[in-house]
Amino acid sequence: MYEDKTIVCRDCGEEFVFSAGEQEYYAERGFVNEPKSCKACRSKNKNRNREQNGEREMFEAVCAECGGVAKVPFRPREDRPVYCSACFAKMKENQE
Repeated sequence: MYEDKTIVCRDCGEEFVFSAGEQEYYAERGFVNEPKSCKACRSKNKNRNREQNGEREMFEAVCAECGGVAKVPFRPREDRPVYCSACFAKMKENQE
């Protein structure tokens, strides 16, 4: 159904392949736009944004699974469960 596509990166002008597997992943997640930048430029832009914004503020919460301390980069809400890294990874692994 999907075929590899060659796209020109808007940042560096180099061609990169938007693979059939990546297209399927995008479709499964409901993404409608193709990537505009190659992987190297996306990483560079992400790192640049982190450097400009400084360290992320982390918040502490109680893990809904094990009761341990979870540090997360968002302000926890009472109506949503929060998981520590280990429990989140286990849950994600079980979904696959």
